[in-house]
Amino acid sequence: MSIIPTGPMGISIPTKELTELHEPDKLRQLSQSGAHPGIRQRLWGLQARLDPTVTFEEYSFWAKIEREMEDIEYRRYMAKLKGGGMLGYLKAYFSNSTELEVTGSEDVAAESETTHPEKEKEKDVVANNSDSSLNPIAPSSTHDLDAEWRRAARALRTTGWITIFYLITTDILGWSQTPYVFASCGYGLGVGIFVLFGIAAAASGLMIWKVFLALDSSRYPMLSFGDPFFRLFGPKTRHFINVTQAFQMWCSVCVVLMGNSQILSQLAKAKVCYIAIVIINMAIGMISGALRSLKHLGWLCNFAVWFNIVSFIIICAAAALNGPDPTVALQTTLLKTFEPVKTFVGTPPAQYQQQTTDIFAAQFNGIDTIVYAYSGALLFVAFLSEMRHPMDFWKGCLLAQTFILVVYVFFGAFVYTYIGQYSITSITQVVSPYGLQLVSNILALVTGFLAIFLYFNIGMKTVYLEVGQELFGLPAISTKKGYYLWLGLGPVYWIVALVLAVSVPNFTAITNLIGGLLSLNFTYSIPAIMYVAWVIQNAATLPGEGFDPYTGVTTRHDDGWKRYMRGLRKSWWYSVPAILFALGGLASSGMGSWSAIQSLKEIFGPGGTIQTSWSCTAIG
Repeated sequence: MSIIPTGPMGISIPTKELTELHEPDKLRQLSQSGAHPGIRQRLWGLQARLDPTVTFEEYSFWAKIEREMEDIEYRRYMAKLKGGGMLGYLKAYFSNSTELEVTGSEDVAAESETTHPEKEKEKDVVANNSDSSLNPIAPSSTHDLDAEWRRAARALRTTGWITIFYLITTDILGWSQTPYVFASCGYGLGVGIFVLFGIAAAASGLMIWKVFLALDSSRYPMLSFGDPFFRLFGPKTRHFINVTQAFQMWCSVCVVLMGNSQILSQLAKAKVCYIAIVIINMAIGMISGALRSLKHLGWLCNFAVWFNIVSFIIICAAAALNGPDPTVALQTTLLKTFEPVKTFVGTPPAQYQQQTTDIFAAQFNGIDTIVYAYSGALLFVAFLSEMRHPMDFWKGCLLAQTFILVVYVFFGAFVYTYIGQYSITSITQVVSPYGLQLVSNILALVTGFLAIFLYFNIGMKTVYLEVGQELFGLPAISTKKGYYLWLGLGPVYWIVALVLAVSVPNFTAITNLIGGLLSLNFTYSIPAIMYVAWVIQNAATLPGEGFDPYTGVTTRHDDGWKRYMRGLRKSWWYSVPAILFALGGLASSGMGSWSAIQSLKEIFGPGGTIQTSWSCTAIG
């Protein structure tokens, strides 16, 4: 048996000191004073979430209580709305749950027990944690720190599942590359793979959701994708996830930088040196580094949604009425002669493939593109952390993934029908006639610049906060010194991105490589590994084990491989499928990366694209 101390718990703060908690300096002094041991952990939830002394059992204990409290609050709110008849019921079901804030503990206490039969359940929960210092929703009149902290933490969680639907859709939906999938795989395999990976993406989202519900609480909130790995594997794994995530965001900056450079090159009609265009794009991106907050881009991002809708309609109409303009496709792919549009139910023959004549590799190129289109799971923990009722996440997730799947299949198949083998990943560049192509490229350019700003801001913040600040002790961005460092490191970030964008200027191939190497793992393999780790640790619990909130001690009867094997045996019927899911993701990642490398070798080899590394040759 092992006894794992986790620090003093159950500390109450006197009323006078509690009134001073609104002042950060006094809060800091109080948390660091010796008069109240353990208060720092209790007060600073954002820091306590990374306390290495907190055990898996303690995270699970407080998460279970948090979910019970959320359930009580939510059912009260739903009961209130359902009192309005059918309209009230519909409002309750589709509610964003943001009004839950109004049903505070004072209103709850005043409401009738007969109106809310779940009142008895709340009493049971409170009775099980009868010590006011341990009760996470104790009335504010007791001045209990947990109640104060929980109210403050919950005040930041106002997002409902409908909003999650919008966020996931905005984050993931990238329909412009989908016709390329059909050009690589044909109708049959294309539709089949879109459906298969769409279902798998939804499954990954639900696995992240289950782990979040099991480990998140107001006391120890989970805010980023690295947090669950910290709780399941330790600090080193969290650092690995954060560094890898930062690298993927940097690669995303490179991809969008390349895409925008190609569009600008076409708009310039081959009159401007390609490297100069990339440098112009880089300079615009550097300017955006002056923005530490994304709020300045909020209204522009709303416009970007409408730009996408207009572009979607233009491309569909132009493809159906006018067919393709193959110029860019003939210059940047293996296609060298203009032929009539050809479409295939099965995999297109080698002479109609854009990136490689190896049919097997061509199919995996299509898969890589699908994976890149479905990627976005990295932000799911951040989305969940802002939900008032995270148990509703499944509604927004499934609805969003279904909508995304329908859009992908419709747009991809529709455009491929009329543009055929010329359906490149930058679809706006093969639109005909030139006027519509110009409009589509300008819309894509605007949304592309917004994507560059967003990816840079998020990616650079990840690098600075999770790597520079945490590992190397850099000052906070909010400080003057930290802001100057932020401004100084921004150009370095962009210069390195430019080196990759110019060294590997084939947009499709580098997108496929990033999709196979990074996006596929973050979308499928890594969420499954996270889920398996939680399932096994949770199932391995023996009678008499667990966290005691009164003593702050976690009890385990054994540890190591014996414990993990027991957890695997007890949960095999759902942990083994999750393991196979993770292994399938890793295998697909290996094959996808291989196919992308094969395409890079062929596209830049003899008979490949005319575009060479570090050249001034324009694309169009």
